[in-house]
Amino acid sequence: MIKELSIKNFGLVSIDKSSDGQFEKGKDGVEAVFTTSDKKVEFISFGIKTLAYVKSSVGYPAYYPLHQATITKPVKAVMMDLDGTSVKSEEFWIWIIEMTVASLLDKLSFQFEEADLPFVSGHSVSEHLLYCIEKYCPDKSLDLARKLYFAHTDRELKKISEGKGRMDAFTPVDGLKEFLTELKANGIKIGLVTSGLYEKAWPEILSAFLTIGMGNPEEYYDAIITAGYPLRDGKAGTLGELSPKPHPWLYAEMAAVGLKMPFENRHSVVGIEDSAAGVCAIRLAGFSAIGLAGGNIVSGGTLGLCDRYCATLEDVWNVIKP
Repeated sequence: MIKELSIKNFGLVSIDKSSDGQFEKGKDGVEAVFTTSDKKVEFISFGIKTLAYVKSSVGYPAYYPLHQATITKPVKAVMMDLDGTSVKSEEFWIWIIEMTVASLLDKLSFQFEEADLPFVSGHSVSEHLLYCIEKYCPDKSLDLARKLYFAHTDRELKKISEGKGRMDAFTPVDGLKEFLTELKANGIKIGLVTSGLYEKAWPEILSAFLTIGMGNPEEYYDAIITAGYPLRDGKAGTLGELSPKPHPWLYAEMAAVGLKMPFENRHSVVGIEDSAAGVCAIRLAGFSAIGLAGGNIVSGGTLGLCDRYCATLEDVWNVIKP
């Protein structure tokens, strides 16, 4: 399967061995080894099965089986990403990270390069910040970076709530209302999944729902799963910083717990994502992924992992409708 994806030139890059040295092409039954273009996930193909190695900049990598997945109609449940798929907010959060690095460097004029963008979106806050520290300020600590990040976040979200901040920060993706309405009308369960922390994610979806006149998101979605709450001094946190996309756990929990869809019924469940990390997370959770244009699926090298790749949510509906 993975070998065919690479032959079709969908972005996976052939390498000689896994980065941890555990598997090498041509040895112990390994037929091929590939990595995504952003080098976040590696695939080890044994011909009849494939393993995925999710790397971690915080020291906790993991191996997962890559299950076969198809879309079987009628589709009974849809899992949707938040940033870029439901709400346009990526630019805002990249700006927050950019300001954090500027503060770390004490250089207000700091700006990211184009090459930085795949590494400061789609993953956890700590993953983003560790990338920035390694590249731009290796003498700074993750703890300091997190404190600055949340200080900038708290300030900007407060300004937005007061009508003084960036009013273009959170806008619904074109066709979101129509897409969600069609899903509801056809009895399809809807789950919202994000690697973002709750305090980051909730203002986004609430703002989008207010914009399109759809009321309270908690009363509309069948389930909403975020990365939880941030670990701060004197407060309990969650595992969200260690198990974000491209790990499968957010989507696995959404399907099994949030939407009550058993694994054996996974072919009637689809996930929709605009990020490379998100596509990997859906596939490693065992579901078919529908890619939505506008994110980093192509540049991240995961186009070949998508069952379909669509320009708009209307196109997605045409794929899954009864």
